[in-house]
Amino acid sequence: MKLTKERIVDAGMAVFAEVGYHNLSMRQVADRLDAHAGSLYYHVRGKEELLALMADRVCRRAYDAGTEALSALPPTATWQDRVEAQTTTLRAEIKQHPGGAQLLAESPGVLSTGALSLMERLLRTLLDAGLPAEHCGTAADTLLSHVTGFVLQEQNQPTTPPAVTAELFADLSERFPLVMGDLIPRLSQDEKFARSIRLLCTGFAALC
Repeated sequence: MKLTKERIVDAGMAVFAEVGYHNLSMRQVADRLDAHAGSLYYHVRGKEELLALMADRVCRRAYDAGTEALSALPPTATWQDRVEAQTTTLRAEIKQHPGGAQLLAESPGVLSTGALSLMERLLRTLLDAGLPAEHCGTAADTLLSHVTGFVLQEQNQPTTPPAVTAELFADLSERFPLVMGDLIPRLSQDEKFARSIRLLCTGFAALC
């Protein structure tokens, strides 16, 4: 099958899911495609460009998912609802790719139309909400960084929690009663994420 940039990105995503950000190599991508590594450079100039293309694809798919989510909102939806729709779909898209948060956090800082599209729409949402222009950039950056950081923690969670004896649990509960006790509700990751976005929006609303 003929090599194309899209097929190379497909293979790059598959290899990345197996070996991670730092271990990905063009040779591994070529092996996945049953091709010579040198032939990839006719389409992609190197690992940095490939990583940027992979991150851009995640962003473009998140933008499309956000478009669908926004169109499904009722006419009475608030600007906070619109922010939540955009950030929730971005989180969902990143989570579809093992290591996706690391990819977005560490990919080379080059212009990405996918990332620019996400930022442009978020800025427009905040401006339309009445947030002063001088604060919109910081607010949008904060939201996008929060999404990436939240998923990064989710994707770095150990598959099995550490073993804790009854004696150790009692000791920790005594030393850290708020962390270990029942006063602070235990929330699902989805609920925690939703609440965190609402908290950020509440802070932004104070600037309007």
